[in-house]
Amino acid sequence: MPKIDTALSQMLGIDYPIIMAPMFLVSNAKMVIEACNAGIAGSVPALNYRTDADFRKALDEIKAGTDKPFGINIITNKSNIRMREQLDTCKEYKVGFIITSLGSPETVINECKPLGIKVFADVVDLAYAQKVEALGADAVIAVNNEAGGHAGDLSPEQIIPLLAKNLKIPVISAGGVGDRKSMQRMFDLGACGVSVGSPFIATTEAPVSHEYKQAIVDYTDKDIVRTTKLSGTPCTVINTPYVKEVGLEQNWFEKLLSGNKTIKKYVKMLTFYKGMKMLEKAAFSATYQTMWCAGQSISYVHSIKPVKEIVADLVRE
Repeated sequence: MPKIDTALSQMLGIDYPIIMAPMFLVSNAKMVIEACNAGIAGSVPALNYRTDADFRKALDEIKAGTDKPFGINIITNKSNIRMREQLDTCKEYKVGFIITSLGSPETVINECKPLGIKVFADVVDLAYAQKVEALGADAVIAVNNEAGGHAGDLSPEQIIPLLAKNLKIPVISAGGVGDRKSMQRMFDLGACGVSVGSPFIATTEAPVSHEYKQAIVDYTDKDIVRTTKLSGTPCTVINTPYVKEVGLEQNWFEKLLSGNKTIKKYVKMLTFYKGMKMLEKAAFSATYQTMWCAGQSISYVHSIKPVKEIVADLVRE
């Protein structure tokens, strides 16, 4: 396939301006290697590894499997008590780029830019995008309302032109891309690249259960709903029979606890922990308690394929 030349592909030295999005529980070293060797930039959340030793083992595996740039996602708010350790390890390994989420990227930017490590910050509105630009981010990832996980509220047609017009740094779009046409849609709106996640769940290299992968194939964008059950803030999941059974909103008692100023920090942490355990159970085992995280781009998935074939589908003319 001919290369696609944009600010993102130039910045990272990749053939196609695509980031395989870092997906909690899903992304692993094997997927990152396959993505990088197929001409895009693979990435993985640091939180997918329980210990620094596990994280380093994965980084060693990736470095041995590809010489292409890859990225690490770091949660930069106070809930991530391992941020300092994760950042130090990323600096030591000189990863290609870091994607910051759910908090200020200031520390990451200040420590990584002198080392030549690019920093891309997740944003959902113009005000925050301007803040991270002022801090020195290399690009923003515009998380739109078609993204999986903690999606934004603005459509691609709203957020991408808004950011492209008002920022001097590149805009990468996250959400709603599953083929060349949908990717071109984001380019036409002003994005220089795309972050693609959900289609890569249904890959042979993904470590999740066959049931989860098959759900990505069987369901469509019409089956994606937002729930506050997992983390207290809206998160996109597939509307399985179990999700319909338990509902999408926190119950009155959970809402009452979340609104208590004294304990809401701890309630949120407990809600997040319970939600992540539920996602983990559903992702790796056959269970009727199916809380499967995904975005609207599952509509483009019609079979389980290797990562390199998903990339080929994305860049094919």
